[in-house]
Amino acid sequence: MTSAPSTVPVLDLSADITTLTAAVCDIESVSHDEARICDAIEAALRPLAHLEVTRIGNSLVARTSLGRPERVVLAGHIDTVPLTTDPVNLPTRLEGDELVGRGTVDMKGGVAVQLKVAAEVTEPSRDLTFVFYEGEEVDSQYNGLRLIQEARPELLEADFAVLLEPTAAEVEGGCKGTLRALVTTRGVAAHSARPWKGHNAIHDAGEVLARLTAYETRTVTVDGLEYREALNATGITGGIAGNVIPDRCVVTVNYRYAPDLSEEQAAEHVREVFDGFEVEVVDNAAGARPGLDLPAAKAFVDALGATVTAKEGWTDVARFAALGVPAVNFGPGDPNLAHHDDERCPVDQLVAAEAALLRWLA
Repeated sequence: MTSAPSTVPVLDLSADITTLTAAVCDIESVSHDEARICDAIEAALRPLAHLEVTRIGNSLVARTSLGRPERVVLAGHIDTVPLTTDPVNLPTRLEGDELVGRGTVDMKGGVAVQLKVAAEVTEPSRDLTFVFYEGEEVDSQYNGLRLIQEARPELLEADFAVLLEPTAAEVEGGCKGTLRALVTTRGVAAHSARPWKGHNAIHDAGEVLARLTAYETRTVTVDGLEYREALNATGITGGIAGNVIPDRCVVTVNYRYAPDLSEEQAAEHVREVFDGFEVEVVDNAAGARPGLDLPAAKAFVDALGATVTAKEGWTDVARFAALGVPAVNFGPGDPNLAHHDDERCPVDQLVAAEAALLRWLA
């Protein structure tokens, strides 16, 4: 017996931004399970005559082709972290002036704003590319932006990009890079009753921690924004038993570096800090310059009239930077509430983000 096909959820793009955000959030789309929400967005966008829609996996790219002198990307991921049952964070609900539920902050509020702009701005001042992509909350091999770049890189070509990650409807320029390294000390195993017969690798890690404690971080100005770097131990492992002197200890170090450094420069700096120790860089993603000196970026900031600060984390703006496309973060929701069980977004931030982008593009 063949099962009946599942019904594609309907998204009413004429609804107000709060109602649309709730509808988008209520389509469950935990990472690796984005098909239904991608189906719903595709069904909502396909009828819009001013957009050319391309689907790659469970990611969508919708573009205008009006021959404008500039092209701008508005991008947002459609997956969320897992749901919880205590508290129940779906379906969404209004509590006072806040919309509560999984994804209201990270980042379906931003996705709803993209959808409203896509529907309402049929004659934009710049050509527009809307990207709705899967797999941002998991390993980068599943990231929809990466998959689009590999399959159809021309779809991401632009002069400027806005990633609608939560920023409390303010502008956060660029992002810092992030590097993870393993700093290893080596010893000689022995019985803990006779430690002089061995050498304690965990004790040697004290010097690694001492260097981290004494480390003076940089604050770097890039394109007029200040990025505060950070170098921290985020884990330590060593020892195999309570009566054995450990012959190996590994300190995991995370370096958040300003976007004036390349991946290679950041890695070399970490090796210099831990000179004399065994250092293995196991993950490294460069940051992104905000490009606020470029005309498209200036026009964006001027149109919004918003405060501009540096993005202190890492986001997919770095993927655009790698393509030579300057990018900023701008979207509704407090980033400090991302992934919280009690995610909630003020309605006025949804309204403000929508109005700002319409003001800029229409």
